[in-house]
Amino acid sequence: MAKTAIFLADGFEEIEALTVVDLLRRAGIEITTASIMGRKEVTGSHKITVIADTLFEDVDFEAMDMLILPGGQPGTTNLGNCEPLKNKIKEFDATDKMLCAICAAPTVYGKMGLLNGKKACCYPGCEVDLQGADVQTSEVTKDGHFITSRGMGTAIPFGLAIIEHFQGETAAREMAAKIVYR
Repeated sequence: MAKTAIFLADGFEEIEALTVVDLLRRAGIEITTASIMGRKEVTGSHKITVIADTLFEDVDFEAMDMLILPGGQPGTTNLGNCEPLKNKIKEFDATDKMLCAICAAPTVYGKMGLLNGKKACCYPGCEVDLQGADVQTSEVTKDGHFITSRGMGTAIPFGLAIIEHFQGETAAREMAAKIVYR
């Protein structure tokens, strides 16, 4: 079974994180919610508090196939300021392991110089921080080992793209039908 981790920081966009968690769990893809805050309780940008499965320092990164960053503010800023997370992102990038982000969060990869020459998308107005990327306006953009998406309204297509990556297009279409999406 594929193993993924989504990282939560105070100020994360709840819909972007929890939609992905819900869809992947429905599909049988293991997803761990991991707090970078040093405590399991993390409060989103709309004051919804969730309890993460684990703390960042307890994640088994060797077992992970994909790292996922939700957007939101100041969640994205908090993720981008987390040096241990950025170090793990660099390790994943160096070995072409999957890196995904939605909304403002693709800018974390952009500011790290990881999207240079790659197609990527993000929340409108954040494009300047996709440094070196070929900026797209599609709901979801996949290029190599990156999947990026634009915002809360694209959380379902983003989650479905992750399902498609692991289980194929048919599984993603079947999940869309099960949740009565389009």
